[in-house]
Amino acid sequence: MVFPVMYNLIIIVCRACFPDLQHSYLVAWLVLDYTSDLLYLLDIVVHFHTGFLEQGILVVEKGRISSRYVHTWSFFLDLASLVPTDVAYVRLGPHTPMLRLNRFLRVPRLFEAFDRTETRTAYPNAFRITKLMLYIFVVIHWNSCLYFALSRYLGFGRDAWVYPDPAQPGFERLRRQYLYSFYFSTLILTTVGDTPMPAQEEEYLFMVGDFLLAVMGFATIMGSMSSVIYNMNTADAAFYPDHALVKKYMKLQHVNRRLQRRVIDWYQHLRINKKMTNEVAILQHLPERLRAEVAVSVHLSTLSRVQIFQNCEASLLEELVLKLQPQTYSPGEYVCRKGDIGREMYIIREGQLAVVADDGITQYAVLGAGLYFGEISIINIKGNMSGNRRTANIKSLGYSDLFCLSKEDLKEVLSEYPQAQAVMEEKGREILLKMNKLDVNAEAAEIALQEATESRLQGLDQQLDDLQTKFARLLAELESSALKIAYRIERLEWQTREWPMPEELVEADNEGEPGEGTS
Repeated sequence: MVFPVMYNLIIIVCRACFPDLQHSYLVAWLVLDYTSDLLYLLDIVVHFHTGFLEQGILVVEKGRISSRYVHTWSFFLDLASLVPTDVAYVRLGPHTPMLRLNRFLRVPRLFEAFDRTETRTAYPNAFRITKLMLYIFVVIHWNSCLYFALSRYLGFGRDAWVYPDPAQPGFERLRRQYLYSFYFSTLILTTVGDTPMPAQEEEYLFMVGDFLLAVMGFATIMGSMSSVIYNMNTADAAFYPDHALVKKYMKLQHVNRRLQRRVIDWYQHLRINKKMTNEVAILQHLPERLRAEVAVSVHLSTLSRVQIFQNCEASLLEELVLKLQPQTYSPGEYVCRKGDIGREMYIIREGQLAVVADDGITQYAVLGAGLYFGEISIINIKGNMSGNRRTANIKSLGYSDLFCLSKEDLKEVLSEYPQAQAVMEEKGREILLKMNKLDVNAEAAEIALQEATESRLQGLDQQLDDLQTKFARLLAELESSALKIAYRIERLEWQTREWPMPEELVEADNEGEPGEGTS
């Protein structure tokens, strides 16, 4: 719908204000007019077959789709835009394109297309700027057409403000008429100045209206450009860390210039090569499953290269992918040193790393993209002679991109997959055997110790269960005794209520003694 709406929006006004344009290409205009009308009609048919969401469920029943569409305001606008006003050509002649102004009612469809394109394009900021420039062109185009129509109404060449007399050489051509009008309108709407003074009331009103439109347009352009720049800066801040704070910190702390240069080069490398180190924060607003699918599509192939992760469950790999942390190392920077405690493993995504001696110069091997190291240190394998210590110095030769998987993240994921954990430990054991770094005796001793510990734990569990049973019995007996005592106390209370009170006994004694008046 972009083509027919833009065609009617731009061409109809131009044909109405430039009569020579209408007369010169009448057949072409009629063909384009009815082609756009056919597309308008086709759009209505498409609307009757376009489903809609109801409580999140896609409705595809044609009856409900039709009922919903015909009760919307857009349906009446669509019908009104197809009213055959061209029938008036029979009486007014085919050179009255203003009869087709009702085609402008489809402009909301154009805005809808722009909105959908903006949300789907990979360059939304560039699209916003292009859309803004298109709006500016349409406004200047309409204004230039109105200027030429007003000049014709007032009289060509009547004063310096209106369009010059077409009788002058060069001003009779259609191209010159449009370009002169467009240029004059651009001068007014951009408030550049250098335009002739208006001489008549109509000219003053036109200029005032254009100045007001220019002020509003200038504010709109500035606001739109500011929004685009802000969005671009926000996107950069979300994708790449802000180095201004780090530079300020290093300056205040008097960090040596060589180290400052390395830090600045690292930031520049991230921006120039479009590398991100905060993927988790970027994808945090996506639903968990959708975030997992995005991460899988980006990083699963890299993770599946690691030997200990091969043949693992797909769901396990999906959860591990979400735990990967991208890291970028600069030239000459150590990823790990011999003797360091290994808390994570690394997968080389891009770049080269060297296994070097303690002097940092002698190279034993070079690791390239797709290789990995440190995977044994994050799995607790019994009998591992190196423990969780690093056994080599690994240094980045250039800028290297690595994925980091921490021991805690792996442990958290494997807690839900005990079978996969056993398989990975067995693979790690095989690797250590090939490297002669597995102490079988220590492994057997550790296994025996673990079994003894588990046996003791089971005994303690059994004793604890027995104690809990005994304690429950004591509680039951205590509750029974308490009920019995309460019942006996209640019986005694009822029995004591029948006993005479002390006052009643005194009165009975007084009644039994002889009175003073008796003989």
